[in-house]
Amino acid sequence: RGADLRYNLEVTLEQAFSGSKAKIQFPTSIVCETCDGSGAKKGSKPTTCATCRGAGQVSFRQGFFQMSRTCPECGGAGQVIADKCRDCSGHGRKRHTKVLDVNIPAGVDEGTRLRLAGEGEAGAHGGESGDLFVFVSVKPHPIFKRDNLTLALDVPVGMLDAALGAEVELPTIDGGQTMLKIPAGSQPGRRFGCRGLGCQR
Repeated sequence: RGADLRYNLEVTLEQAFSGSKAKIQFPTSIVCETCDGSGAKKGSKPTTCATCRGAGQVSFRQGFFQMSRTCPECGGAGQVIADKCRDCSGHGRKRHTKVLDVNIPAGVDEGTRLRLAGEGEAGAHGGESGDLFVFVSVKPHPIFKRDNLTLALDVPVGMLDAALGAEVELPTIDGGQTMLKIPAGSQPGRRFGCRGLGCQR
């Protein structure tokens, strides 16, 4: 099986709120197209390793114990390649910069892990590919602060409006506006809520 890969993706709070797509690129190993991952030159095939007889392991005695280790001849593959593919030097894989579109679900938070099955390193000799894990971080926002699903912002209110009551217009994270009623006699630091304008679950 190929190795799993990690990619760190930074998104804006707006992207995290509404969901979006992000194009990412990263170095990885892909199956060699010339030999289809066999590592052998076209027209030839890998042969069973004579040392381990295809097991990939060789046995040896150490005192009273029967031990096994990776075959030194084939490196554990169980096969040897006499006539190697020129494009991948017999590895069956080659380096490549992969470009992917990643779907960012609405409501992702700092540290969210997205798994993209089969998008990791290609497996050796036709083996299964690993997975790509995308770890999301959210950029600080100049206006809004996030606490789990709640979005908060500071609203400056004049002393007269706080004393007598007023309606103020607030920005929303999706680019709109909403009205908030400030009751008469409101004190500094008082918190008000606007239902339904936070992040999705």
